Amino acid sequence: MDVRLPVNIANDYLNNSQKIRIITENWVNNSIFCPNCGNDLTNFENNRPVADFYCKRCSEEYELKSKNGKLGKKIVDGAYNTMIERLNCNNNPNFFFLTYNKQTLDINDFITVPKYFFIDEIIEKRKPLSENAKRAGWIGCNIIINNIPEFGKIFYIKNGKVQNRDRVLENWEKTTFIKNTNNVESKGWLLDTLKCIEQINKNEFYLEELYSFEKKLQRKYPLNNNIQAKLRQQLQILRDKSILEFIGRGRYRLKNRGEQNG
Repeated sequence: MDVRLPVNIANDYLNNSQKIRIITENWVNNSIFCPNCGNDLTNFENNRPVADFYCKRCSEEYELKSKNGKLGKKIVDGAYNTMIERLNCNNNPNFFFLTYNKQTLDINDFITVPKYFFIDEIIEKRKPLSENAKRAGWIGCNIIINNIPEFGKIFYIKNGKVQNRDRVLENWEKTTFIKNTNNVESKGWLLDTLKCIEQINKNEFYLEELYSFEKKLQRKYPLNNNIQAKLRQQLQILRDKSILEFIGRGRYRLKNRGEQNG
């Protein structure tokens, strides 16, 4: 896999944003496989409003977002209302995030995030455009990358280094149980628990350390009167799905999730 974007294919274009779109889409089409099944990807027709690529084998769809520099805390997206509607539709695509160096056109990171990690709270509503703007009153949105658990960010390229293909497929497969979570609140609890575990920032942790997030979670779920029991329930789910291992005496260990180091 080449970690440099093919600049020459856009020589006939003058607009910089159009150049980047052509270059990045060409690179994805020639370099990236479907993380769900490993098949090659196909471009959708131009100007399709929902997605950029699809897989002919498994029918998964993907939207590409590219950014100069680092991924950062947020990615600019399109219309807010359209995004919120898409979160609840069957054709909501998975996402690819590509970051690159503007001077060298080297790729810094290439990440995929499965669509079932996208819930309302990761979408930030921007201020309406001013009355003097061409699209006065239009409201855009940002994707808050920091609100997505690291578990849901699957790297093909990390810090310029290509990751192992089998690990990409394995790491995607390990997230798929979230897709089958019954409702929005249940999914929210799973994702919040994953984020809390990640914030503990240790491979092994104690139940008491997870309980330290109780007040924060109580504010988010004011109708739940037993946050600790709910957290234990989420730990059991993560344990059943082989994400965690229960060591004993209130201690848990994160299982090796396909180290993404090539």
